This record gives sequence, C-alpha cells and structure tokens, in this order.
Amino acid sequence: MKFNLLNRLTKRVVNHEGAAAYTLSPEMELYTAVVTWSLNDTFYEKNEQRLTRVRQLIAQCKPEFVGKLAVYARHKMYMRSVPLVLVTELANLHRGDSLVADVTAGVVNRADEITELLACYELLNKRTGTKKLNRLSKQMQKGLATAFNRFDEYQFAKYNRDGAIKLKDALFLVHPRAKDTAQQELFNKIVAGTLNTPYTWETELSALGQLNFDSAEARAAAFRNKWEELVYSGKLGYMALLRNLRNIQEAGVSYACFEQVCATLADGEKVAKAKQFPFRFLAAYRELLAAESASPIKALGNKINALFNGNKGYTGLLLDALEKAVAASAANIRGFNEDTSVLLACDVSGSMQQPVSAKSKILLYDVGLMLAMLLQSRCKNVQVGMFGNYFKTITVPRANILANVQEFYKREGEVGYATNGHLVIDELLRNRVVKDKVMLFTDCQLWNSNGNQYANIQHLWEQYKAQVAPAAKLYLFDLAGNGQTPLRIPQRDVYLVAGWSDKVFDVLAALENGDTAVDVINNTQL
Repeated sequence: MKFNLLNRLTKRVVNHEGAAAYTLSPEMELYTAVVTWSLNDTFYEKNEQRLTRVRQLIAQCKPEFVGKLAVYARHKMYMRSVPLVLVTELANLHRGDSLVADVTAGVVNRADEITELLACYELLNKRTGTKKLNRLSKQMQKGLATAFNRFDEYQFAKYNRDGAIKLKDALFLVHPRAKDTAQQELFNKIVAGTLNTPYTWETELSALGQLNFDSAEARAAAFRNKWEELVYSGKLGYMALLRNLRNIQEAGVSYACFEQVCATLADGEKVAKAKQFPFRFLAAYRELLAAESASPIKALGNKINALFNGNKGYTGLLLDALEKAVAASAANIRGFNEDTSVLLACDVSGSMQQPVSAKSKILLYDVGLMLAMLLQSRCKNVQVGMFGNYFKTITVPRANILANVQEFYKREGEVGYATNGHLVIDELLRNRVVKDKVMLFTDCQLWNSNGNQYANIQHLWEQYKAQVAPAAKLYLFDLAGNGQTPLRIPQRDVYLVAGWSDKVFDVLAALENGDTAVDVINNTQL
C-alpha cells in the first residue's frame, strides 16, 4: 500500500504533554519506534512499555515489512539489539516460508550476535529452567546455521564470551552443517574450547597489564610501544581506534604514530565501512577536550607527566582528523543547491536532555545537533537555530561540524527548556520569510507553554503555506519515536524521518524523489 493513501489511518490525539498530536500508520509508528530505541527507558516511555507497543505494532504490520525493517535497522541505522527483538517476534508470528531464516541471517553480522539472538529469544519467550531454548523456531535455526557458516576462527574467538549462552551451546542447538573439513575442525575447536586467542587490542593490553615492570617509566614505555604496534598493525578496528584516542594520546606515542592515527580517522572509505553513528565522533571529540583540560596524573611521576603533557600538543591534530571524518559521513547528502533556502531548528527542551542509552553521555539533543550540523555543512543557503521557550537563530561556520555542535551545546540555555516548536513557523509567518525547506530535529512532543491551543504548529504551518510560501516543505526528524507527531503525517509537503544514523539522509533523498520512509524500508534487500 502506498504511504500517501494512509490518510484515513491518521487521527487527532494528544501527546505526552497534553497538546494536540496525530497518530501514525502502524508501519510508520513501528519504524520510528524501532530506529530510536536503545532498549532503555526514555523520558516519556519505560523500556517495557515500548517493548509492548512494538510487539503490538509488529502484529499489525505485514511480516515482510517487519523483516525488512529488522535488516534496515541493522545495516542502515547501525543498530544491534533492536533487530534481534524484531526477529524474535517475527519468528513467533510467521510460518510457512523462508522469511524468518532470511531475516535471521541478514541481521546476524557478528559472531556474538548468534548467542545474543538466542538470549533474546529465551528472554522474550520466557524460557527458563528445563524449557530454556527448547523448540527453537526452525526457520531461525536455519538462519543461524547460515550465520555459523559465515565466520572464521578469528571472528569466533574474538566474540567467544563467557555469557549465559556460549558459542558451544549455540552450536549444539543450531547444528550447522560444516561446508568443508576446515570448518568442521573449527566447530570442533568451539566445542573443545581450544580456539586460538585472537590478536585484539583487548587481549594484547590485558596480557601486557599482567606483567611486572621494574618502574613506572618501564611500564609506560611498554604500553606506548604496544599502542604503536596496534596502530601500525592495522588490526585496531575503527571503532576501537575512535574509543581509544585518549588512551593512545596518554600512552605517549610518537608523532609518526599520531599521523597514522589521524590518517586512518580521516579516511573516507574507512569511515563508510566503520558504520558509526555520527554522535560517536562527537563523543570522541569531547573526550579529547576533557583530556586537554584535565590535571596531570600525579601518581605516575614527573617524567611520565611530562611525556603526557607533551603529547597534549597533538590534540589539535586529532580534533582536525575527527572533523574530516565526520565531514566524510556528510559527503553524500543531496538535494541542496545555492537556490534552496533551508532553516534547521533544534529542540533543546528538557525531554531532549535524555541520554541515548543508560551508559552514554550523548543526549538526544546532541543527536539532533549532529544531524543538523551535518546538513548545514552541505547546504549553501541555510540558517540554523534552536527552540525551547523561545526560538533563536545562531550563526556558525559551515565547516567544523563538531565545533559547531559544541557551540550550540554551550548556548542551549539561552532559549529555555519548553517545547515551543511552533515559534519556528510563527517567526517565518510574522516576518514573511520564504523558506524552501524547514527541518525540525525533535522528540515530536511539541506544545505551547503559553497555553494558546490555537497557536500550534499544524495551524501555523497551514497559514504559512497559504500566505507566505506555498511551495515550502517541512521535515520532522523524530529522534525519540514516542508514537505521535505534532503535524498530520502524511499530508502534502510534510514529511517524517526518524533515526540517529547519517543514513536518515538517504530517506531524505528518497522523499525528494516522491518516496517515503516506508518505501525505503520496503525496498531493503533481504
């Protein structure tokens, strides 16, 4: 069914703040709920509540859509846990063909996801005691067998962790057929627990940390050499490199090693293959800034501190490399030329100060800023602002995406913490400003804190279109997936995009071609 035929499914409700809002089609609501869910409580919704809602939505959608959404979430939105939930629910609801097997094989992209999926299946189906993992879905079993045939010894060994469900348990349960003698020997090693210890930064540093050294200087030198070895070996993955920039810096590696680190970070092909959320670069950027302002580590002695402080002089190189890396992730954004006038507005309300996950320092507000600054870097005629109690535009350079995020982050208190997104449109309407595209980065829980129920964004947008800019388009970037929107979706020239990955801009490109987010998902290959 085409998305533009779903108007009959949209009805007016109220959002979590009690303001006017609109429902979404089951497909669209499931999409927004899935790609913004980290399996943690959010500001407006507990994790169990979202799980219940997702399960209900899955039952309302076609199985093929659910399966393709799982693969889309894994490959385009870079999500790991949520696709496993979708596969588990799909396995419980769908029978009769290879869909579940195909989706299972599609979402399992790391060896540890075999055991993670089985743990998810056990948990969601409440399999405990003697019932643990018995009667596993045959199609899921078939998909997992395909996954087992995909990985080599290094990949199995790297992720052979001591969880409740081990690789050996999974092997006995799935019974994959070895494709050759070498693979059968590999499966035998999994059973016997004799997989070769993989060469990873964790195992190398762990082994080094167990050695005794004559002095703190000798220990520091050993770790410096090890980090240099890891960097030059090419076996330090991109995510590991990104997360260890501060450790590498504090180890006192050589300038040549720093150059290698920076070259790897800024390599556009490596950025694309790494499939990192844009906010991962922001987290690394902030960690370096924190290290720059941190006091010396007194316990290590003056010589070691002198070494660390000397390496702080290289921080600028790393920050520049991170800027190049994140700019590379924006290189393919299309649809914005010098004639396209764009307004980007970021929600800084209290609910947007929610971390994306329990262990993260990155807030939904940061995600919105990152996406907005990525877009700004590709737009030629653009204004950027933020809204809370008030709406305010702030001028920053188009370059230096991460530095711009930091600038906005420091100034979010200037507009207060309400959710008056309607003021973005109100200002355009009052000043008769023509914009081709207006984009809001928000959790979609907009309301008027001044109590005027008629001054809402739906009403003001209709006025703006009628009186000022008939060709204008409005894009809502939903960063929380709470299930309602402040404008009717779909309606002419109003669009909804969701997610935290730079791949949301692929959906943006599809919208320009007359498609929708649902079309993008339905076009996903299993």
